[in-house]
Amino acid sequence: MRFLLIDTCGGEASVVLADSDLPEAIVAAEILPGRRASERLVPVIRGMMETSGWMLQNLTAVVVVHGPGSFTGVRVGLSAAKGFSEAGGIPLIAVSRLALLAANENGLVHAVLDAGRGEFYYGEYSGRVCMREALLTRDKVMAAAVKGSVVVCEISVAENLAELKPRIVPEPVAGDALSFALERTTAGDFDDGALLDANYLRRTDAEIFAKLKSSVQ
Repeated sequence: MRFLLIDTCGGEASVVLADSDLPEAIVAAEILPGRRASERLVPVIRGMMETSGWMLQNLTAVVVVHGPGSFTGVRVGLSAAKGFSEAGGIPLIAVSRLALLAANENGLVHAVLDAGRGEFYYGEYSGRVCMREALLTRDKVMAAAVKGSVVVCEISVAENLAELKPRIVPEPVAGDALSFALERTTAGDFDDGALLDANYLRRTDAEIFAKLKSSVQ
């Protein structure tokens, strides 16, 4: 099975072409600096496909990490994934960045990412089953993660939650979503591109200000 995997949620974007039928599944991989991802993402993907001799219609699915993370990055990656999926008439699979962070842990896992403004993106997982994802304050993370392991990929988060003794792992990249893609494809579990939304876990500034304005009027 062949997959195009896209992750633009973090400081750097990553794109991977993977073929699960090969001994080495990763056929091609590219890292794009965050600030240039929006303008380079689609051309880079097209170049990778051409160099590898792949065509859209030969893909099993397009896989996208749809947040949480940078608002701009999430939008860019999701839009590109939807575009390629629609253009090739191929299935779409969305994976949470928190799920990738928790993927290699056993039992109850608390995955935590920095959300800025003193808040955290928090995911509670039992194996690969998502119990919940939410935007939490530090105090609420501390209260929620009393049992199980805590996993982070940012030093600042590890220091902030030092009492929980979090395990620091590498920041998730597109290739980490391959195992999820295989499981979802085997189960026939695909996302509807028309209904799929970004996994922001928080409102944008525009939405926050609009709500504040409406409450004043």
